[in-house]
Amino acid sequence: MGKVALITGITGQDGSYLAEFLLQKGYEVHGIVRKIALEHPEQRLWRVRHLVGRVHLHGASLDNFPSLYRVVASVRPDEIYHLAAQSFVAYSFEDEFSTMATNVQGTHYMLAATRDLAPAAKFYFAGSSEMFGAAAEVPQRETTQFHPRSPYAISKVAGFDLTRNYREAYELFACSGILFNHESPRRGMEFVTRKITSHVARIKLGLAEELHLGNLGAKRDWGHAREYVKAMWLMLQQSDPDDYLVATGEPHSVREFVELAFACAGLDAHKYVRVDEQFLRPADVELLCGDASKAKRDLGWNYQLSFEELVREMVEADLLLFSNDASARAADKKEAILARG
Repeated sequence: MGKVALITGITGQDGSYLAEFLLQKGYEVHGIVRKIALEHPEQRLWRVRHLVGRVHLHGASLDNFPSLYRVVASVRPDEIYHLAAQSFVAYSFEDEFSTMATNVQGTHYMLAATRDLAPAAKFYFAGSSEMFGAAAEVPQRETTQFHPRSPYAISKVAGFDLTRNYREAYELFACSGILFNHESPRRGMEFVTRKITSHVARIKLGLAEELHLGNLGAKRDWGHAREYVKAMWLMLQQSDPDDYLVATGEPHSVREFVELAFACAGLDAHKYVRVDEQFLRPADVELLCGDASKAKRDLGWNYQLSFEELVREMVEADLLLFSNDASARAADKKEAILARG
């Protein structure tokens, strides 16, 4: 019988790719989802809709320790991947209290439940490159000092420290993956990369006219989520727990992403992009770039996809997604003209 894995945040970008990957490895996969997601599956379970019947979904909330405790007690997993969080950096400035409560307490609850109910399980915590913030060195490494610049980043530093403390104090196999920005066609529309590619598609199809963005000069180390979940799994296959940074090592600016995305659709970005101050953060991070040498050396992990391939895949997926809307609008317009005639 294969191993049993439990994923928090299974309905998110990373969770859906990880679930696919683990199923291919012969795992029995369980996922924690909010109960409202089970009540509205069409809207909230779209990333894992194709996995229904192959994964086991459990209703629980990161804000509710008894609900998480019950799931861990029921599943008794061999591996736990704690991915769920309020992960939109801009929103964390708007509601810092709920971001801190969900991300810090949720991680603490999952670690405590693991210690009590599944002490032999291997635990993965989803850290973030945002923890480095205004880092003193480039590229960032596992040894680089954290300097978080948002409530989200601060909550992730707290989760990182909690995970390390449970490893050292209770001898859990608990490790953190410090993943740099990773994208895909499954990225949420609120994130800048998907905001860009979705607007490119809508502009190309006549569904939108402009794209408003904030800091075009900010640089990030962008990779594909499908590649990064493999590193998560590799961390839990080691004999000893440790923390690893996962990145491509190649920074690109938001402006570069924008220009390439529009070019993929045969458009000139300068005609459609507007800088809008409302999208500027109170404290922004100008440059994040990671050195994944340790992951390559110890885990055997190697990133395979180019920046251009990532952007093109996202643009093409959104062109396909929004083409149905364009066809529907064209049909409605034709019907209105015929009705008037």
